Parts: sequence; C-alpha cells; structure tokens
Amino acid sequence: MTATLKLIVGVFLTLLYILPAKAQEVHVLSVQGAISPGSADYLVRGINKAAEAQVRLVVIELDTPGGLDTSMRDIIKAILASPVPVATYVSPKGARAASAGTYILYASHIAAMAPATNLGAATPVEFGPSSGTPPEKPATPDKKGEKPAPDTTPNDVSKGAPQDAKTKKVVHDAAAYIRSLAELRGRNADWAEQAVREAVSLSAEAALQAKVVDVVATDIADLLKQIHGRKVKLLNSEVTLDTANLSVTRVEPDWRSELLAVIGNPGIAYILMLLGIYGLLYEFSNPGTLFPGVVGGICLLLALFALQLMPINYVGLALVILGVALMVSEAFLPSFGALGLGGIVAFVIGSVMLIDTDLPGYGISWALIVPIAVTTAVFTFIVASMALRALKRPVVTGAEELLGAEGEVLDDMKNEGWARVHSELWRVRSSLPLAHGTKVLVTARHDLILEVEAMNNSVKESDHV
Repeated sequence: MTATLKLIVGVFLTLLYILPAKAQEVHVLSVQGAISPGSADYLVRGINKAAEAQVRLVVIELDTPGGLDTSMRDIIKAILASPVPVATYVSPKGARAASAGTYILYASHIAAMAPATNLGAATPVEFGPSSGTPPEKPATPDKKGEKPAPDTTPNDVSKGAPQDAKTKKVVHDAAAYIRSLAELRGRNADWAEQAVREAVSLSAEAALQAKVVDVVATDIADLLKQIHGRKVKLLNSEVTLDTANLSVTRVEPDWRSELLAVIGNPGIAYILMLLGIYGLLYEFSNPGTLFPGVVGGICLLLALFALQLMPINYVGLALVILGVALMVSEAFLPSFGALGLGGIVAFVIGSVMLIDTDLPGYGISWALIVPIAVTTAVFTFIVASMALRALKRPVVTGAEELLGAEGEVLDDMKNEGWARVHSELWRVRSSLPLAHGTKVLVTARHDLILEVEAMNNSVKESDHV
C-alpha cells in the first residue's frame, strides 16, 4: 500500500513539474507576404495548437501588404475565440501591417509594432473602380502655403467622394467591422474608420501616441518585458499577462501550410491550370498515353482548389480555356492562322482578367503571361506548319499510293489479266486489249483489282485479238 501511494505521489509531482513547463512558453508565428489561404491555415492551426499546449502567449510576427478578405476574417475569428492571449507584432524594422494586417492588429489582445514600421491603408480593394470617375479633390495649401500633390489613392472612397452602391456597401461594412474590433479592444476607433474610408497610414510612434497600438518594442524580448502585468480580455474572462522569464518557441509552417502557400500563389495556380489543360488535351488526342492525363488531372484539380479560394473572374477563366482550345485547334485544323491568332488574343485577355482584384501580390504579371502566350503560339504554329507541309506531300502508303503507279502486263489480255505493279502481282482490268509487256498506268482500285490503261496510248495488241 505504501509503495502504491509513493507511486501515485511521484506521478502527481511529475505532472506538476511537466505542466507548468509547458505553460512557460511563448509561441511565435511568423507571416511575411500577402494574407492568403496558406497563411490563414498556418495561423489558425498555430493558435489552436497553442491553446492545446496551454502556453502563456501567442505572438504573431507580421509583415504584410494586405490580402484576401476571407482569409483575414478566418484569422480574426481564431484570435477572438482563442483562450490564449494573442499579440500581433509588426516586425522587423521596415515591415508594415497594411490593409488586412491592420484589421488583424486591431483584433489582437496586444497590438505592438517595431520602430520604423507602419500600418493603415485599410480600404477594401477587392472590387474595381466605381462606374463613374470621381472628380479630383481640390488641393488645399498646407501651413507653408505649398500645394500638395493630388490624391491618387485607388478607389477613392474618402468622405464626400461619389461612389457606386457596391463600393459603398463594401466600405461601410469594412468600416463597421474595424470599428467593432477597435471598440472591443479599447483602441482608437475613429482612426480605424479613417484608415478604411481614406486609406491613411501611421508610423509606429504616431500609432502609439494615437492609441492605435499598445506597445512599440525593439524585439520579442522587449515586447514580453513591456506587456508583463497588463490585463487583457479573453473570450469569457480577463487575465493578467505574466510574461516574465518565458521561453520563446518559434513554430514553423508544416508541409500542409507550405503546400497551401505554394498553390495559393496566383502565378503557380495559373501554371498548374495550363499544365492540367495541356495534359488532358494531349491525352484525349493520344488515348492510352496515360502519363500526360494523370499529371494533367492532378495539376488541374490543384489549380481549381487554389482558384476557388481567390477572387476569380469567370469570364477571364472562360477566355483562357477558349484561347487554349483555339490554339490547339490550329494544330489539328490548319486555318492559315485564324484560329491561332484568335486563340492568342483570347488567352492574353483572359489571363489579364483572371484574378479580379487589385490586392498586391494577387495579380498575374505580364512577365508570366507573355512568355506562356508566346511559347504556346510558337509551338502551335510550328505544329500547324508541319501539318500543312504534310498535306502537300504525295501519298506514299496505303491504297491511294497505287493511283498513278506504273506497271507491266505479264500476259496477253482482253479485259482482265495479270500485271506487275511495284514488284507485286496484281489482277488488272482494262477497257482495251493489252499485249504482254505493255506499260500501263493505274487509274483506280476496286478491292484487289486495279483499273489500268496503256501508257502514251501505245497498245500492243495480243496475237489472240
């Protein structure tokens, strides 16, 4: 009994030793680049794992020009529902938390920035410009009497600028969303709304003075030191941060997040889509090859998965597919360039229209479109020219090859007999009697009988005629 009690006490003490060790950690998640499905998956799963491990704090190191609205909202939902405090830290020096990054910063329990960083410019740009062109805002002189440069902010949605109904809905929704986040965290809600409506930005020091962020820290250690003892409101409770003497653990993206990040790149998704289309077309034109069909099917499915996560213009997608189909048709149905040129035009226009957004990092660049279009066009026209040359060549095999062939009659004949054509014995038929040794020309074929006529109208009459 004593031994059993000692065992239980030992296990209990071991658990008491292990559990606090897990709780003394800070998990650091790093995101650089556009907010995408890949980065959203990485952050959401990282926050969930941190909650399972019962760590003290999650720090998101952020450097982003913005990203997709759906991915941003997934991240914010995970932060708001997290039982572990989340601190978003705009780092390193020179980094930014623009557009979607500003929303994530406002949603976090602790908002921090490194020196020489900035945030803001949170105007939604998923939609194109309004139907009417807003007039240029009148320039007003500053304190020194100098005339500032005209406002060139895309999709001018500042107060007083005319907007269409769609733009108004998007801007009002975004402004209300970020204001609700600011009010939840007790931050500057007026500036947050201004960042959405007027696309303004702030430096780190200015953001601290305006109560947009809580801390300006030089590094992670400085951040943990400054936020020690602060109170933050979690989902159903309020906790005091104890960040002294915590060990920092950096959580790197796993293979799933890396895969989503790769195929979530618009350029990669574009290339995968084209490889899928070409692979399936080759398989359909050469049934039984298998390898192009298998690779093409996998690439096309990956591309469709990536594209359905992006703001796709389906007219652009249809034009890309039509363009590829027309260029491939040129190789099989030579039209002296009509199908090929039409295919190139449709392909280029569709590629430009494919990603329907102005978000940085989410367009398909001309540096990718032009080489692919040129390569496809050159390949198509080379194949088409080879097909045209092949059509002009004389037939050298099959039944048609015998038409026009020369032969020699082997026996005297009236209507039918035997002749040697291409070193082969053929049964021949003629409307005139032919003598042995007469040179003949094949004019037609009926199964295994050839129609012939004497060459140069020189007929050697048979002795039996």
